[in-house]
Amino acid sequence: MIVVLAGGVGAARFLEGLVQVVPPETIVAIVNTGDDMVFHGLHVSPDIDIVTYTLAGIVDPAQGWGIRDDTTHTLSMLATLGAETWFKLGDRDLATHIRRTELLRAGWTLSQVTDAFRRALNVGVRVMPMSDDPVATEIATPVGWLHFQQYLVQRRARDEALGVRFVGVERARAAPGVLEALRAAETIVIAPSNPVVSIGTILAVPGVRDAIVASSAPVVAVSPIIAGAPVKGPAAPLMRAVGLEVSVRGVASCYRGVIDVLVIDQADADLANDLRVSGVDVAVTDTVMRGPAEKRRLAEATLDAARTARRCRSY
Repeated sequence: MIVVLAGGVGAARFLEGLVQVVPPETIVAIVNTGDDMVFHGLHVSPDIDIVTYTLAGIVDPAQGWGIRDDTTHTLSMLATLGAETWFKLGDRDLATHIRRTELLRAGWTLSQVTDAFRRALNVGVRVMPMSDDPVATEIATPVGWLHFQQYLVQRRARDEALGVRFVGVERARAAPGVLEALRAAETIVIAPSNPVVSIGTILAVPGVRDAIVASSAPVVAVSPIIAGAPVKGPAAPLMRAVGLEVSVRGVASCYRGVIDVLVIDQADADLANDLRVSGVDVAVTDTVMRGPAEKRRLAEATLDAARTARRCRSY
């Protein structure tokens, strides 16, 4: 079994490559829920939905989120009625959130809802939230603490990021099956997601980091930073906010003690020896996922790196 720690778009695209290499049923995706938020009275789980829609083949390919060819008539009417509509939700996408909220109110857990939805959409990969308990990623800015969605979507990351916190994480429990999957894993992969607010949130859930460190499986991470810049999203200001260099060195530092090997892009090949000296094995390949072939090759390279990795983790 391969266990993948996943954020949103980058992780979903990596998983598209991985399911070309190994049977989907042998993959477990543990997904960040720190970005979850209530909009129009509905529970929205952005990263879970991105992963599920992508693996179901219905994601909007241009955006990397939402549903392909969706319409926004409901959102337009909400705006007419005076509602805030800065978080874009398509009409078909809204059906997911309506049904999720209905089931949660009926007593289902987020894990149960997520599993039911991935089965309904014929997704073979087992998709798990990191926790069924509420955790909110917040960003410190000059105007105060903002929920991650407010910082990124509503305010377009224009505020200086001064810090990051995960509200409620100390009381959260790993979702059912998460720790068991990590303990049983043959390979653990950290997808090319934001190391601070996608993967960092998952690792902050009590028990998750310890389970990874204790695992006998090789742990390999794919860097989301190429040549000193993120492929997508606000990783740069958030890495700086927590004192990390925006580079593959910063990614390695963030994951030190957790991973055995870091997969980096050819553009950063000149830093490979620096990383090895710091105590992390390195694999160099093309990490830009332009299309299905490149996604597959990155997945293959990542699994190859895991097979040859030496243990670099320590308690």
